[in-house]
Amino acid sequence: MTAKPKREIGLVGAVLLGLGSMLGSGVFVSIGLAENMVGWWVLPAILLAALVAGCNALSSAQLAASHAKAGGTYEYGYVFLSPAAGFTAGTMFLLAKSASAATAALAFAAYLEALIGTDLRLIPVALTLVAALTALVLAGLRRANWLNAAIVLMVVAVLFAFVALGSASQTAEASDSAQASAPDFLHACALLFVAFTDYGRVATMAEEVRDPKRTIPPAILATIAVTALLYLGVGHVRARHSGSFTEAGTPLETVSLAFGPKWLAIVVAVAAMLAMIGVLLNLILGLSRVLLAMGRRGDAPALFSQLRSGEPVAAIVGMAMVVGGLCLLGDVRVAWTFSAVTVLVYYAVTNAAALRLQGKERLFPRWIAWIGLAGCLALAAFVPPQYWLWAAFALGAAFGLRKAIRLRVTS
Repeated sequence: MTAKPKREIGLVGAVLLGLGSMLGSGVFVSIGLAENMVGWWVLPAILLAALVAGCNALSSAQLAASHAKAGGTYEYGYVFLSPAAGFTAGTMFLLAKSASAATAALAFAAYLEALIGTDLRLIPVALTLVAALTALVLAGLRRANWLNAAIVLMVVAVLFAFVALGSASQTAEASDSAQASAPDFLHACALLFVAFTDYGRVATMAEEVRDPKRTIPPAILATIAVTALLYLGVGHVRARHSGSFTEAGTPLETVSLAFGPKWLAIVVAVAAMLAMIGVLLNLILGLSRVLLAMGRRGDAPALFSQLRSGEPVAAIVGMAMVVGGLCLLGDVRVAWTFSAVTVLVYYAVTNAAALRLQGKERLFPRWIAWIGLAGCLALAAFVPPQYWLWAAFALGAAFGLRKAIRLRVTS
């Protein structure tokens, strides 16, 4: 009989888990990347990304409520579509969130460099952080919900201060970018969409949430609503002051120097680093649950299906190694853009699975899933083609490995 994780997470804990995943690379990195591309148009881009993510969230919520098993869309694809669709979703999730985790590790290193004012080798610092957090997770840090809550509350407070001081500042110097081309705008939307998708952390922990049907939908929606408001505030300040600084790998710390006292830049850098730690912690846990589910089905080596003291130790270590490998990219924009194309495919499968829900399983109108599906496909079309090629190659290799595993089992 397969052991199952304990159901210990309530509504507040689920919301804090979602915020702990979302208030990291998205706010401290991706808004800066998008604003550099489209200037003031970053604000409608945030709203469009939030709309698509909101539709996806409702699809995810009703799927998680009706089919509360670890694995998220990997499981939903199998149950409601086909094994190939489920495996595609699982692989895309692992790639997308591993790239997001690598972005967080590299951003941590960049903000640390800005904080101490000394040149650092970013990749070794990022790898050290991944290794340290993995060791702490294995030692029991995953149960410290109070630590996640403390990080979230501190980051929210710093972001409110950043938005308040940046909005009130009389030294604003906006860039000359008054308009953006449609391809650039939709590309920026795709990058920002990734910043909204870590609410999926709640869905992938469905086996550990108490009363999933009543807890998961409101937790996901509350997470997106709070995050959207913070993103809009940060985007407004970024656009308002974008002409007064030269871009660096630490967009919020850099822009805070344009309007605030020096202590604000220091506090922003510290908050960013703690947020990246929270993101990495949550992503290592969420990724391990999907790999656990794939191991149970024979889509990954059987080693990853095993639990030790109720925890997927092998899956945690395996995903940490993947994240470390992606840290070798050494560039937050490359890692984040790769995350965008893979996560858009993942949520396209989510919406397609939601369209198959019937009767009492369906909590929301079908047109919501159609909007989510169309939005994912439209935004994906504006991600540069080389990232599609990388994703297709990785997916093909994953299908080849899956076939080899199954042939070995049947031989």
